[in-house]
Amino acid sequence: MNTLLDRMLPPGRFALAVLVITLAGCTVGPDYQRPADQAAAQFMGQDALNRRDVRRPAPELDSWWKGFEDPQLTQLIQKVLAQNLDLAVAMARVEQARAVALEAGATRLPQGSVDGRVVEQRQSLKSPEGQLASGQPGFDRNQTISNIGVGASWELDLAGGLARGEQAALDEAQAAEASQAGVRVSVAAEAADAYLRIRGAQQRIQVAEQQIKNQSDLLGLVESRMAQGLGNQRETAQARALLQQARTTLPPLRTELAVQLNRLDVLMGATPGTYARDLAGAPTKGFDYNVPQIPGNIAPAQMLRRRPDVIAAERRLAASNERIGVATAEFYPKVSLGGILGFSSLNGGLFTEQAFQPQALLGLHWRLFDFGRVDAQVAQAKGVYAQALAEYRQSMLRASEDVENAVVTLTQLEAQRQDLALEISSRQAARQAASEAYQGGAVSLIEVLDEDRELLRSRDQLAELNANDARAAVATFRALGGGWTLE
Repeated sequence: MNTLLDRMLPPGRFALAVLVITLAGCTVGPDYQRPADQAAAQFMGQDALNRRDVRRPAPELDSWWKGFEDPQLTQLIQKVLAQNLDLAVAMARVEQARAVALEAGATRLPQGSVDGRVVEQRQSLKSPEGQLASGQPGFDRNQTISNIGVGASWELDLAGGLARGEQAALDEAQAAEASQAGVRVSVAAEAADAYLRIRGAQQRIQVAEQQIKNQSDLLGLVESRMAQGLGNQRETAQARALLQQARTTLPPLRTELAVQLNRLDVLMGATPGTYARDLAGAPTKGFDYNVPQIPGNIAPAQMLRRRPDVIAAERRLAASNERIGVATAEFYPKVSLGGILGFSSLNGGLFTEQAFQPQALLGLHWRLFDFGRVDAQVAQAKGVYAQALAEYRQSMLRASEDVENAVVTLTQLEAQRQDLALEISSRQAARQAASEAYQGGAVSLIEVLDEDRELLRSRDQLAELNANDARAAVATFRALGGGWTLE
């Protein structure tokens, strides 16, 4: 049967087309292999983590903030994750990368189109066409030229360059998704850090205000004893100076509180003063931070693999490997198939057998010589891969460093806080004894003031340690890559 395809492609050309289609799908360039993890078998701080005395079970890394057992903190982080503008920017980048990947995949598929045109023209008698046709019987200068056709084209991916390009775009989209997860991890940790610094400032303000009250009471006692002739002007001046010293601790703490409240509002995508004012009140009496237990049974490689920055670096490395194949494919010929089923007519009769005008195309493009351009492109792609490999390895090292630093900070702060709590108990007893001895006339006011000064310093340091210890737990979760769902 003499088909349309037989007429459009003679046997020799048809065989060539079949051969080209058979060869399509071969790929050039190196196949990607993920580098082996270079993490240590165990973190240096692993033993310290295992020795921690934490009674509550470890929270899930995906939502580590729930381990603080603070409903206000949980609600705050949920609001930040829903409203943060950095996250919105990262999500927009993900959508762009996904669209690029879809476009790269579409280039491997056949493309079709419908084109039509109707031209009304008055033929020039001075043009070559007009001079030739004007002498023919029935010539009409007023002409209507009609064309319509359905066309299709397909570039055969002989060397696999298009396939490599599609895979590179998919890898880059995955890198964008990992970067977006990294922003989520950072935003959640920043919000928790700001919240804990707010609570720490409030605790220290509470300590300072209690100390001011104690110093005011002591000053009243000194003034009363002086009125009774049992004191002197020096003791009164010293008590008043210590009271003023306690008051000077409040302004920097209130500044810290306001700065962190503003920081929290910006993290929530709002103007300072919008949401965080709800936290501006003083904490409840006896308020303390619940430091969650850090998971100690996670292997270092597992922790590094869930870190978004490491994932993003590895995906960019994979994409750069595919780009080598894209560049290498330029050494090979490019073959395309095309065809048009259309009609063309002058002055009517468009959809008739005489106006039927099919076309077939077998195209070939081969860069025989280009003075080293393709070689340069391949060399550049290999250089990009080498850079991406170094960046990936560096991200692994930095991830290990982050975890080590976070773990040692957490464990040492906890040890310091325990020792300081014992110190405060001793200083409270010493201060009480000195106050009673002073009232009985056994010691001078200097000893009472010294005990007050040391007690204030220790209590303020403990309040600061409470916040810093909780912040160290947040930093540990952040270093472990917690705060997002690993699929």
